[in-house]
Amino acid sequence: MTDTSLNPGKPHLDPSFETQPTTPNDHLRNLYTRIVDAKAGFDVMVDKAEPEFRDVATSFRDLHARHADRLSKLLHGQVDEDGSLMGTVNKAVVSIRAFFDEIDEDVMDQVRRGENQVLAAFRDAETNCAAPHEAELIAMRAELEDLLDRTAHLD
Repeated sequence: MTDTSLNPGKPHLDPSFETQPTTPNDHLRNLYTRIVDAKAGFDVMVDKAEPEFRDVATSFRDLHARHADRLSKLLHGQVDEDGSLMGTVNKAVVSIRAFFDEIDEDVMDQVRRGENQVLAAFRDAETNCAAPHEAELIAMRAELEDLLDRTAHLD
């Protein structure tokens, strides 16, 4: 059995320690982590993208960066800026794909699947947060939905 008391600030580092969000801030932190993880993939994608797709990847990366910054402020900086293991996975997947194939509009199906997880995390946080934060979260989600709509022609 692993002793999570050795690192009480980051119990998620212990795989046997599974908890569900219980406070509004837990839901905001989960959303923050999803966004940082998605941004990690786009960081690599921007570097590896074909020139005609680079602006799209940059738009997603920059939007996620702005959203992560806003959420960090809502949480008074009490976030894990590195995200989770999923961020590392996202980077690896993009790097491997770039090695074997081009990073262009053909990745949009994968992008949309990942962004749907971010949208679900937004909805979860909206449902479980305080009213003043709800409006800001809805506005951020609308920005992401708008970007997805503007890139729909790439599918």
